[in-house]
Amino acid sequence: MSVKKTSAEKRHDQSEVRRMRNKAVKSRCHTTVRKYLDAIQKKDQALASECLRKVSSEYDNAFRKGVIKRNTAARKKSRMAKLFNVTFAAESAAK
Repeated sequence: MSVKKTSAEKRHDQSEVRRMRNKAVKSRCHTTVRKYLDAIQKKDQALASECLRKVSSEYDNAFRKGVIKRNTAARKKSRMAKLFNVTFAAESAAK
């Protein structure tokens, strides 16, 4: 006969599963942001535009899953878009 788990043990196990799932979502967000910033540094507008779309999608996905809050996702997306606009607006004005 097996020993029953206490409710505290069960809650701990559940929270550990959730923590790992949330960590994976956040890690995916950080990875896409890193790729985006690399594209910005290389001054590759086409690649940066594609990466910006992916970054926005990842943050929306993280919000939908409850990993980050709505305003956090909006703030981070806004800052990434602003970086894109500042970087490439100055470049296009110089041309």
